[in-house]
Amino acid sequence: MTPLSRRAFATVVLAASLAGCAGHDTDRGAAAHPTATPPPSRLSARAATAAPLGRSVPVGLRIPAIGVDTPVMQLGLAADGTVQVPPITAHDRAGWYRYSPTPGQVGPSVILAHVTVGAYGDGVFRHLADLRRGDRIETRLENGRTAEFTVESVRTVAKAHFPADQVYGDVDRSELRLITCGGARTGDGYLDNVIVFAALSATSP
Repeated sequence: MTPLSRRAFATVVLAASLAGCAGHDTDRGAAAHPTATPPPSRLSARAATAAPLGRSVPVGLRIPAIGVDTPVMQLGLAADGTVQVPPITAHDRAGWYRYSPTPGQVGPSVILAHVTVGAYGDGVFRHLADLRRGDRIETRLENGRTAEFTVESVRTVAKAHFPADQVYGDVDRSELRLITCGGARTGDGYLDNVIVFAALSATSP
């Protein structure tokens, strides 16, 4: 990711990350708040066997452990320079930030989705905080291939202290970041972000 795109993406997370997560559904509580653990610095044996893929846009995302199977749209930059977020609709879906690497390329590929979508209820990433180390994430690519990632850690962090360098900084392997809102809920939204760190573990066909 270029320094410009990293700064632009960090801006939206720090200033207004997933603003739509707040919604207006006052009967629903905040996402779970797991113990924060830093992403491991070494590959697992399984992840080390997966070779990076070429560029291909993600079109679908599947996370069996939390029942996610959703189309993936592309997200760019809004007029104010912040990163777009998926629209708040009854048919919520995830969004890939198109200035990040595609899933399977070397670098951190970034996918965002809402935890709640106002009057429509649960968002795609409603249970993202329930993921645990070793859970599988599948990204379906436009070229027909699938890039499979293994969760290495799940962190809940205050939006005011979002670890931009750890999330968007350059890495020398294929990684995936999933981001949504979480933690305590206020009238203006959620105070925290839930971030999943995952590494490429397999590809098919």
